Amino acid sequence: MKRKPKKSGNSQRWLLTYVDLITLLMIFFVVMYAMSNVNATKYSQLSNSLKVAMGGGKSIIGTSDAPSISNSTQAVDTAIVEQDKLENVKKQLDKYLKDNNMSNEATSKVEERGLVVSLNDTLFFDSAQAVIKPESQKKLIEMGKILNQLGNYIRIEGHTDNVPINNSEFSSNWQLSAIRATNVTELLINKAGIAPERLSSVGYGEYRPIADNSTEAGRAKNRRVDIIIMNTKYNQIENNKK
Repeated sequence: MKRKPKKSGNSQRWLLTYVDLITLLMIFFVVMYAMSNVNATKYSQLSNSLKVAMGGGKSIIGTSDAPSISNSTQAVDTAIVEQDKLENVKKQLDKYLKDNNMSNEATSKVEERGLVVSLNDTLFFDSAQAVIKPESQKKLIEMGKILNQLGNYIRIEGHTDNVPINNSEFSSNWQLSAIRATNVTELLINKAGIAPERLSSVGYGEYRPIADNSTEAGRAKNRRVDIIIMNTKYNQIENNKK
């Protein structure tokens, strides 16, 4: 009596385990690299990139449209390089602010959307005015040259406190913040050499406070102009608008 031939199992099944192992090793080495330079923002950027690389947290096994390992590695590497570039520009800018005694009037930080430089309004503007002070224009131009090292998009945001404006030139804080942002944008184009297609300006008035408007100290922090060097993710969004 003949024996029935044994049905062969899926000989390729071991590849699934192998792919998972390689993916875990990749994540391990990326995390070890990030730990070599402790930086909270870099960890956040790394975490976001890993989520994207892993398809929003889903396993790559059993999904037909999952990203390949090479694409996952590329996404993580790009995020780390981007972070390092922004941090490098931040260091140069912070040095310039310190050397010119501006550290109390301007601050910088790297966050998810990019490098954010916050300028106190008294540094560049008279109260309730939008014309940049002549003695402050050179400082802004030099800052613009530092920020121009990267080819990223740059957004200028104007902000005010919640005290209603009371003059004949501006009808609202919204208008004041928008014109201040526009004037900063034009100076960066005309004097700092930043390409106009990389710049945009917007006024938020009193509606994006970063401090309590019930105190004078809080209102002073809210009266500001933010210059944001957008990260690569936002560059892609701007490119899609064209």
